[in-house]
Amino acid sequence: MEKVMTATKKQHMFSNKDLRILLIPLIVEQILNSLMGTADTMMVSNVGSSAISAVSLVDSINILVIQVFAALAAGGTIICSQYMGQKNGKNAQQAAKQLIFIVTAISVVITVVCLIFQAPLLKVTFGKVEASVMRDSEIYFFYTALSFPFIAVFNAGSSVFRAMENTKLPMVISVISNVINIAGNAILIFVFDMGVAGAAIATLVSRVFCAVVVMVYLRKKTQPIVVRDYLKIRPDGRKIKLILAVGVPTGIENGMFQFGKLAIQSTVSTLGTAAIAAQAMTNILEGLNGMAAMGVGIGLMTIVGECVGAGRNDEAIYYTKKLSWIAEIVLVVSCILVFAITKPVTMLGGMESESAKMCIFMMTWITIVKPFVWVISFIPSYGMRAAGDVKFSMILSCISMWVCRVSLCVFLCRVMGFGPIAVWIGMFTDWTVRGIVYLYRFHNRKWLEHKVIG
Repeated sequence: MEKVMTATKKQHMFSNKDLRILLIPLIVEQILNSLMGTADTMMVSNVGSSAISAVSLVDSINILVIQVFAALAAGGTIICSQYMGQKNGKNAQQAAKQLIFIVTAISVVITVVCLIFQAPLLKVTFGKVEASVMRDSEIYFFYTALSFPFIAVFNAGSSVFRAMENTKLPMVISVISNVINIAGNAILIFVFDMGVAGAAIATLVSRVFCAVVVMVYLRKKTQPIVVRDYLKIRPDGRKIKLILAVGVPTGIENGMFQFGKLAIQSTVSTLGTAAIAAQAMTNILEGLNGMAAMGVGIGLMTIVGECVGAGRNDEAIYYTKKLSWIAEIVLVVSCILVFAITKPVTMLGGMESESAKMCIFMMTWITIVKPFVWVISFIPSYGMRAAGDVKFSMILSCISMWVCRVSLCVFLCRVMGFGPIAVWIGMFTDWTVRGIVYLYRFHNRKWLEHKVIG
């Protein structure tokens, strides 16, 4: 019996040890990124409500842009992973080069557009806000826009390493860059009294560091995928098309998601500075309790990509189920731990009593509801996208987000007079609807009928 069980285990493409090596750095990276983001916000919040409100509003735009880069990087991860599953190192390397090329080109264009249209973009997005908030928003947006090409290149480079099952290096780079960011914040905000400008400059420096280091390591000839001679890279229409075929639908999905958040943010901004500050901190804490599980989902993309590339659809199903259960356990633990630190964080962040009270109230409901519906609405979709089922995910997420999340939030806030808790009622509804549909899609197996690289 023992020999039979051992033989069965060997049939799987990834051992439990392989999964630990792949997933733990991703989980640690996501957690530390969120913790550093929380520390960052706490530092900014000590500058005043105007500063934290400005950072929150501008980050709504920044996250939208960064999600576009992340989607393109995800497309690169999937393409490279499937080639690696086929043991086709040459095509994997060519795809990696094209990913770096297209991400760099797009990010530079976006940066130029954002810098040229900075003022009107902020005014159209946020409407009428206090003059001090708008002034801080313009300062913060200028410096963070300069960092777009660097965070885009880092995301692309990290995705290539993850396709090679090397998640440790991106984690180490990310951790060091976050330390640079926090140290920069402490010096520029508290020593040189630079306010939001100090926070933005620290972010810019840390992202430059990330981009430079990841590109240096991509040059190493001892790894399966090597990217060198950057100036000699020329566009390859076929490879770019493959990356965009996966990345663009995911980018549209992420983009619509962030547009929805902007629509919600515009509604919240009418509720006053206290509500904006409460929602900003709640967003960070809610992101923190989901980041570890999100790391599992990111790892699932590499795993399913390799399984599908190797023609092992049964393994893609197996690992999607297994990692969903792992994500659920991780999420429950994360929710409990984050709820335990919510009140101390609001105190250390110097939040006003009204804002802190609203934040704690919202985090209570998030902690109760999220473990029941979040995993099924997010984790299986990572695997489905890795198999090439990107259009379905895009359509479902866009419809669910606008119908459930945005419309319900706006209705509850503007018509029914709800406070910022309306944001989360809409969110819970969105997660539930999407989770039910994703479960159906997963079990009917249509997500495995797509061909990405042929």
